[in-house]
Amino acid sequence: MTSGRAPAAGRALPWLLIWGVLVAALSLRGPIVSPTPVLRDIERDLGLTPASVALLTTAPVLMFAILTPVAAFVIRRSGPERALLITLAGVLVGTVMRAVPGFGWMLAGTVVIGAAITIGNVVIPVIIRRDVPPPRVSLVTAAYVAMLNAGSLLTSLLTAPLAALTGWPVALLLWSLLTVAGILLWGAHLARWRRAGVDPDTRYSGEDPVRPVATDEIDPRTLTGPMPVISAHGGSFLRRPVPWLLLATFACQTFIYFGLTTWLPVISGDLLALDQTAAGALASIFQGAGIVGAFVVPLLTRVAPSWVTVAIISGSWLILTVGVLTAPSLMIVWLSIGAIGHSGGFVAIFSALVQGARSDSEAAGMSALVQGGGYAIGALAGPVLGALYAAVGDWSGALTLLIVVAVVYTVLLAASFIAVRRAAL
Repeated sequence: MTSGRAPAAGRALPWLLIWGVLVAALSLRGPIVSPTPVLRDIERDLGLTPASVALLTTAPVLMFAILTPVAAFVIRRSGPERALLITLAGVLVGTVMRAVPGFGWMLAGTVVIGAAITIGNVVIPVIIRRDVPPPRVSLVTAAYVAMLNAGSLLTSLLTAPLAALTGWPVALLLWSLLTVAGILLWGAHLARWRRAGVDPDTRYSGEDPVRPVATDEIDPRTLTGPMPVISAHGGSFLRRPVPWLLLATFACQTFIYFGLTTWLPVISGDLLALDQTAAGALASIFQGAGIVGAFVVPLLTRVAPSWVTVAIISGSWLILTVGVLTAPSLMIVWLSIGAIGHSGGFVAIFSALVQGARSDSEAAGMSALVQGGGYAIGALAGPVLGALYAAVGDWSGALTLLIVVAVVYTVLLAASFIAVRRAAL
């Protein structure tokens, strides 16, 4: 069946769609990170333990692991365009719920945010791959990943000063303005379709909203984040070592990333005697520098041997974790280097997954295993590190654990690349 797409060279970029996707991306990570600069205030005001308050950032990660099949169902029933609108509406509702007094409301709102973002994780790559000319897909995807990091940067940087002016509940609520902007822009995109007399459930190509495209070309069940996820066929790959190595590697990656994302403003404040505003600004470097890694590492994988990529990504995690423990006064350096690991590691792991898979179906199934298991383990990081802090009385135990995980990550990433290379021979 032909797709009806216009030739790539003759298609204009769908700028309204691209800007709608990029603005929406600001709301797909920022709401998860926004409580971290004020975790101590939330913990104190609500009488929580460190492990309990960490649930405010780790519950959405758990949603990523368990709700992707539900997200695929929503996309199939509503269509990709309406699914993204549902995502933004869900984030807005969850943000409002999180501002209601009481930890129960905060946690419930966080779960709603995580569930809504799960839909967005799946549907945005569907839209990009479907409607962006193929030569520009990589660039737009990199821009999308960069905007995910930009949302985290903004909320890390500005939540604490906003909280100083308004209190933390209002500060968290104010980030809903980004989501409202996404809703308005995406709504304008849908309105353009309606003016052209096109059903939003049909697909279109480029800037021409009246040229339909085959609806069976892309299966939303096979996509999440920037990679395929849920396989409908076969499980023979489970008998191979490659997917299990990649699962273990990605689990280490998500554990370090979400553990640091949760506690970095608090760690910075405690180790460097910074106020919340300064600690949040310092932690924002970890998110902001990841924007560079989102573009640099894909280029590196194309022009350098695989061992160079492994060494740079693993080294960045080791330098970050060892540096924060042993020389916190240079934390700005360690965070800038470590950002390469969190943005580049994702690209490297799933590039290896694609290379190691023997078919599209196997790639989808392997990605389901790797992302589902990896995000589930990553969701444990915040509570585990918080419990270690409470038990030890300082951050030495938690940071030592992160160093151990980074060492294991280094071994696993190297073993994964070797296994993928052998499988390709």
